[in-house]
Amino acid sequence: MKTQFLTIATIFTLALGTVTSSFAADKKNTADDNNSTILTNVSKINKIEIHGNVELFVSDGTADQVKVYNKYYEQSALVQSQNGVLRISSYADQKLVVWVTANDLNAITAYDNAEVKSFGNLSKINLDVILNNNASAKLNLDAYKASITVNDRAKADLTGNVTDYTMVKEQSATVNHSTLVAENVSTKTNPIAVQPKTELANL
Repeated sequence: MKTQFLTIATIFTLALGTVTSSFAADKKNTADDNNSTILTNVSKINKIEIHGNVELFVSDGTADQVKVYNKYYEQSALVQSQNGVLRISSYADQKLVVWVTANDLNAITAYDNAEVKSFGNLSKINLDVILNNNASAKLNLDAYKASITVNDRAKADLTGNVTDYTMVKEQSATVNHSTLVAENVSTKTNPIAVQPKTELANL
């Protein structure tokens, strides 16, 4: 009986060791030497939405791919793809760096302290970018139509070529498009939104 118990215990220990090794090997295969993770089962990205302390690099490509750096699985970060929308959020002290390659991207929305940067030219038929809070974007565009909305204290630095360019900004926001070449331009500056006074404040 004792011999049988030791045999079972030995088999269990070896099995546990095999499972642990397999898990480590699978995890290692998804990351390269730079502590990056390539997320699988991501395709048909047409919109990216980012929140928090995120630095997003965007590039064109024939196939969609999401590559996350900074030991993604050790941070309280969320990268989720659903119905064509890729949502990325991280509120850690260290910026979560993400590189997205997308074939049919047409919208980017950023909040909080998120940063968006193009890696090479973004060649798009139609691109809609909305920056909120303290978000920033540095984009080199090659687009037929580009709509840029910059709210709050967000910042946009735009270069490249656009046929139809629309820019809407609040007075507190910053837009640098001095080197952006556009054929048709429409710009609008909105006043800073004023919060309505409460009845108590009027007394």
